[in-house]
Amino acid sequence: MYNSTISTADRATHVKIVAISLVASIAVLLVGIAARNAAVTDTTPRTQIAGPVVKAGKPVAISHSDATVIR
Repeated sequence: MYNSTISTADRATHVKIVAISLVASIAVLLVGIAARNAAVTDTTPRTQIAGPVVKAGKPVAISHSDATVIR
């Protein structure tokens, strides 16, 4: 058989491709599960604020500008 392209491959070649991709995806899944940090028990986000509080001023309307506008 001509197994050099996916369209001319026989059934056994397609089964091998599916089996290898399934094994590879399971391996990636297991590595991802093993890599997560299970030691963290408190997952509550905390915010630390430093510096003074800055409040917004009054709104300003700009009617014109000296900048050149290219359209």
